Amino acid sequence: SELFSYTEEPELSHNRRCFEEDFHTQVPNRRWLELARAQQKAYVMRLLDGLEVVNRDKRLRVARAILYLAQGVFGDCDNEGDVLHWSRHNSFLLYQLGTFSAFLELLNMEIENSQACSSALRKPAISLADSTELRVLLSVMYLLVENIRVEQETDPPEWKSCRETFRMELSFPVHTEEPFALLLFTMVTKFCSGHAPHFPMKKVLLLLWKVLLFTLGGFEELQAMKVRRREELGLPPLPEDSIQVVRGMRAASPPTYTIELVEQQQQQQQQQKQRSHRSRRPLMKQDSLDIYNERDPFKNDEGGVDEEENDDVDSGMEGELDLMERDTIIPVMPAQRLPIDRVSFPKGLPWAPKVRQKDIEHFLEASRNKFIGFTLGQDTETLIGLPRPIHESVKTLKQHKYVSISDVQIKNEEELEKCPMSLGEEEVQETPCEVLYRAMLYNLPQYMIALLKILLAAAPTSKAKTDSINILADVLPEEMPITVLQSMKLGIDVNRHKEIIVKSISALLLLLLKHFKLNHIYQFEYVSQHLVFANCIPLILKFFNQNIMSYITAKNSISVLDYPHCTVCDLPELTAESLEAGDNNQFCWRNLFSCINLLRILNKLTKWKHSRTMMLVVFKSAPILKRALKVKQAMMQLYVLKLLKIQTKYLGRQWRKSNMKTMSAIYQKVRHRMNDDWAYGN
Repeated sequence: SELFSYTEEPELSHNRRCFEEDFHTQVPNRRWLELARAQQKAYVMRLLDGLEVVNRDKRLRVARAILYLAQGVFGDCDNEGDVLHWSRHNSFLLYQLGTFSAFLELLNMEIENSQACSSALRKPAISLADSTELRVLLSVMYLLVENIRVEQETDPPEWKSCRETFRMELSFPVHTEEPFALLLFTMVTKFCSGHAPHFPMKKVLLLLWKVLLFTLGGFEELQAMKVRRREELGLPPLPEDSIQVVRGMRAASPPTYTIELVEQQQQQQQQQKQRSHRSRRPLMKQDSLDIYNERDPFKNDEGGVDEEENDDVDSGMEGELDLMERDTIIPVMPAQRLPIDRVSFPKGLPWAPKVRQKDIEHFLEASRNKFIGFTLGQDTETLIGLPRPIHESVKTLKQHKYVSISDVQIKNEEELEKCPMSLGEEEVQETPCEVLYRAMLYNLPQYMIALLKILLAAAPTSKAKTDSINILADVLPEEMPITVLQSMKLGIDVNRHKEIIVKSISALLLLLLKHFKLNHIYQFEYVSQHLVFANCIPLILKFFNQNIMSYITAKNSISVLDYPHCTVCDLPELTAESLEAGDNNQFCWRNLFSCINLLRILNKLTKWKHSRTMMLVVFKSAPILKRALKVKQAMMQLYVLKLLKIQTKYLGRQWRKSNMKTMSAIYQKVRHRMNDDWAYGN
């Protein structure tokens, strides 16, 4: 439903009209659903022939008819399920008959259409009408990619082979020299440079994200690829599946804040004075944790009333999603113990500790300096002259030693650099990721800058500036709204439009970083470097410097206008009630997804990088990140805590002392690195 904006809703009936006018002249008194497969094929071939005509308007009408097929011939369907079924069926049919290739040629023509670019540049205000052809083409391509990408158990064998063919076609281009994703990246840079302000960026970015998901693979496939790569390199298996561990996590109670603590202390003092007047009993000494009302929620996960969650939230997120903002001060209540036979919680910490080779070397170097007075370089085997406890420590460190794929890749590169003649050239495997990186390499800085420019323009914290790019070209109608209700509808549509752009950019950036890191660590480092140069770190911190609870619980959607609901149901009259009807979710899944992605990108950029970690400290990220902990969702909290952990040693003893609850959460949720002095180092 995110592909189509609410302003485009009248175009759905226009697509249907274009299809039915042509269809009924060719196949009178029949419905599309009643045709045999051979007849459907014959009709689609006729439509594709219509794309070859010179007349631009005729071409557009045929493209609209094809879009109606891809949308699921909703005029012949009775419910949403039927629309989605026929959309999927028609997408496979259209692809098998060469529709994607035909639309790719038309897309290239539209991108190079200098007349459309120049007319858009001359206009003071760009609207939907300026991007009509591009929107139709991109919508068809998106529906084909998304429908074919998603696997279902009921898919016939020919659809499965069709999916693999399509994946290969998008990953390894045959007719052109570059993968399809690169064409979309080029559209993004052209839009940001100001040469093509009419490009519908939301559709381009959504299609780019889905193409990357299809060709490179999602996080599940990435995890499987990681396991396979470790086997090939002869490395031990991963200590745990990170996706499964995060799914099993519970959210923690949000930490308290200084202002709230002061208010709470004042209330407590007043209550104590009143009680002391009523009864002359001596006051008990108050525990230091009572000042913060910090009953540690991690000691008794099964016990606290405040930790009870609404487990039947219907959503795609794992873990807890009780995102309604509650009092951050937890009242001291008697813990309600549940029967042991009903609920069982895993004992111990969720993550196995990891130790790098460097950690063992540093530990031995410090120990040798202390006990012997000299070091042995990188020798981790010789323990002569060291006391027995040091032997035990080294043994424990080696038990938890973790060698990453990146370590092996760096070592191989160093060996190739030392002996280039004897080792020869490295054999590089032609994977979709490698092909994409090679194609992107020349203009990679421009692609990263363009994506971050659009992300900045779409962020809710950004102010409207004259020099900022206009990302609303494909949502603003030709005629601006007259009534208050129409203005409300457009306001919701604009906010939704921005949210979808943030979602798609955050998702595709994270996907690129993770895949490049697996493909080769130096590719990941190069992309990361350009993101940092383009001010990605302060940009993400600026994004989170808002009321994040309001952003995640925002309801910028009108469910009655969502596709495919609007195609099969009679639309009610536009009223304030109908704008808000049907959305009972306590949170916005789209915005939660975006926030988690941005936190993960920030983690990727700063991990093991001291200078970038210091950027977090300099930009005063700790209070911004701590506010994000108010969102009670386990995965989001985990990545916030990771970002807080890497900078705690630089925040000083006083910060750690006054944020003990956050420190406890870090200890319980985040993986431990032996010899890491995060909790006490200065």
